[in-house]
Order: sequence, then structure tokens, then C-alpha cells
Amino acid sequence: MTTSSAPAPAAPQSSRARPHVVIVGSGFGGLFAAQRLRNADVDVTIIGKTSHHLFQPLLYQVATGILSEGEIAPATREILRRQENARVVLGEVTDIDLAARTVTSHVLGRTTVHSYDELIVAAGAGQSYFGNDRFAEFAPGMKSIDDALELRGRIFGAFELAELADDQAEVDRLMTFVVVGAGPTGVEMAGQIAELAHRTLRKDFRRIDPTTARIILLDAAPKVLPSFGERLGGRARRQLNEMGVEVQLGAMVTDVDADGIEVKDADGQVRRITAATKIWAAGVQASPLGQMLGEQSGAEVDRAGRISVQPDLTLPGHPEVHVVGDMMSLDKLPGVAQVAIQGGRYAADAIKRRLAGKPPAGPFHYFDKGSMATISRFSAVADIGKFKFGGFIAWMLWLVVHLMYIVGFKSRVTTVFHWLISFLGRGRSQRVATQQQVYGRLALEHLGPHFEASKTGGLKTEPDNEDVTGRESA
Repeated sequence: MTTSSAPAPAAPQSSRARPHVVIVGSGFGGLFAAQRLRNADVDVTIIGKTSHHLFQPLLYQVATGILSEGEIAPATREILRRQENARVVLGEVTDIDLAARTVTSHVLGRTTVHSYDELIVAAGAGQSYFGNDRFAEFAPGMKSIDDALELRGRIFGAFELAELADDQAEVDRLMTFVVVGAGPTGVEMAGQIAELAHRTLRKDFRRIDPTTARIILLDAAPKVLPSFGERLGGRARRQLNEMGVEVQLGAMVTDVDADGIEVKDADGQVRRITAATKIWAAGVQASPLGQMLGEQSGAEVDRAGRISVQPDLTLPGHPEVHVVGDMMSLDKLPGVAQVAIQGGRYAADAIKRRLAGKPPAGPFHYFDKGSMATISRFSAVADIGKFKFGGFIAWMLWLVVHLMYIVGFKSRVTTVFHWLISFLGRGRSQRVATQQQVYGRLALEHLGPHFEASKTGGLKTEPDNEDVTGRESA
């Protein structure tokens, strides 16, 4: 059923001959769960707020012009097109009713209610600004394709504007890049901006010298890559320094504006860094659906919005509801792709066993396949079980592992091609940057929710010729 005035009905739930599994989220957890149910005697509906599956670990390569967005974000429908028991629905889930066993999704004025027999919630996590959401206006995160494209526009655009500037102070502001967060994403992003400035753009400008760009990686923590240990973190820091990246640790961000960033050091001293481009790669916040599920089930929700689950990834009192990936809190598991993948597969297998009347397989056990992060071309660090190493071998292993998880043969081929261009040569094949990429997010936020109904074909409760945006045209 639907609650919108102009119905956009889902498939009739009451007439289903088979159990209905609803999956919230098209990320690693949701997609791998859906694929695991390929041969199960169930109907699967996967609800995603985007039409694509995002390979998030490579977003920074989209932001720095190495890969195109299509290579890391194939259409979910295309991935599941041969899975006849799976249906893909576009929409953002705004409500889950555990008592009624319904999920409500919304997109452009259309509100649809889906009933379920089994539910897998894999809505993931977004960027956390630790209570300072105003920072987002000036320091975009890196959690979506929109984020990556905006950052690409800001990064390449900064060099273009610097070429036009006459005042040296303005050139310095434009050619200073601050990355907040010294985890894998921040390290990879800072390393790629340094390579961009020192290799790719080195001979492209006439009035400025891109190699003089200032790249700063800062974090309130005392270490780079703290989850990798002292030795690998120290190695990464030394290599970043050699590349020209300024690593500033024990530095807490206290304010961000259009022209720079304010930092409080460990000794309490507050200083300001003037920079046009700020990138936020620190902290994550689970989907607000976690809080919603916690209120209904009584499960504890931590400060990051993650909901505590049973050892079998279900909610207390609701064996039909499975929570996987970045949303769940269990045994201090990290918010990484492998946890989501293994959790999604485990939940799918548990559903098949339950519907077949078989006993549970036992609690979820995560198999840690290790962690890797690139620092620069030909160099990475890897922490795999008892083995901790870095350098070229770690970099090659990083390439192979990431290539394995890119969906689609064509995407793998084009990815390898673009990697060859970027890593063996100096070029980057994805350097297009537009004003729409840079300012689109802020413009939409300024226009507000009425813009959807007025300009994008969304449903209206009644005919209205008024332009609620106040603009003459769209």
C-alpha cells in the first residue's frame, strides 16, 4: 500500500505465496545478502536511497581524478538483473515498524510501505562531525558519489583559481589543502593530493607551481593509522612526510569556515590554518534507523548510533530482524567492508535455515582478513594476521584485493586501465570539474525540501503553478 496521494504501489504483500525478505541498503551488507538469497524460496526487495551499489573504499580515487564514478558505483538493478527473486526499489527508508512488520520508504513525494516476513537492515553510516554539523558546509566528507565529485571540483578548481589570483596570500590559501582524519581514508586522500600536485599537475600551469602546494593531514589522535599499530603507522607517517605532506597530530579541529580551519593543539594553544579546501575524513555516524530500532526493541544504541545486536545479528525479541554492517555493535567489530559482507551472508543463511525449519547455525564469527591502506603509488601498508608489512608488495596486494571486489568485468578492465595511466604515467583520466559539482549540494540544502516537489517530477497533493523555489526556471 502507499500513503502518497498519487499511488506508487509496491507488489501486493498479502498475496505473496512465498516469504518476503526486505533488505534496507544497497551497500556491501545489503547486496551480498541479496545475492546469497538467489536460490532461496523467497521474494527479496532491496531498498536503496541511491540507484547504485557504492564501492566506498575507492571514493578518494574518484575525488582525485583516477577513476570515474561509474567504475565504483554500478547500478544495483544491473547487478541483480538475473536474480529473478530480487526486486530493487529506490527510496530512503524513513520508518520501520517492528510490531506491524513494515518498512516505509520515501522518494520525491512518493511514500511506499513494504511489509516483510524477514528484515535485513544494512543502512550503513554517514559522516560524523562530532556534533559540529556546521563544519559540513566548508569541509565535505567522503561517503557518497556526490561527496567525491564535489571534492574533485574543489581540488582541481583550487589550482585553476590560484592560476588567476594576483595576490600571493590568495594563492597560498587556494593551494593549501587540509585533510582531517589520519585513518586509512585520510592517509590515502592526502597521499593522492600530494601526487596530484607533484606529478600530474606539475607542468600544467604557467603562473603557479603546483609542487609548492601545501597538504596538511591532521588528527586529534597521537598516531597515524592507529589501528595498524606503531610500526606501520610510523612508516606511513615518514613516507607522507617524504612526499611533502605535513602530518600534524594531537590537533583538534574547533572551527571551520570558508577561508580556513581553527585547530587546538595538545598544549591548549589555538591556531588557524588558512586553506580554501578542507576535507573531512574523521568519524562516522550510523544511520538514524539504528536509534529507531533501539527505541522499539530496547536494544542499546551507542554514541555513534550503532545498535547492539544478539550474537546471531538479530534484535532482542525480534529474530526476524537482522542488523549488519556499520549499523551494528557487536564485540567491538570495526566498521569495514568485510564485516558487512560476512554479516550480510550470515544473515541470509540464517533466514534460509529458519524458513527451512532448521536450527540456528550458531553465533556470528567474523573472520578478519586484514587491513590495507595505500600511501602513494607503489607503496602501501598491510596488516594481515601475524604479518605486518609495507612497500611495493603491500601495494600490489592492495590492487588485487580491491580489484576482486569491484563489481562487473567491464569495471575491472577499465579500472586497471585507469590505474595504469595514473600509476605508470602522470595523467589522470577523470579531471572534469564543474560548478554544479562544487555548489550543487549547498544550493539544494538552501532551497530546501520544496525543491523536490517543484522541480523533479515529485508528486503533489494538488495542482499548483507556484514556483516554491522563487526561481524563474529550473
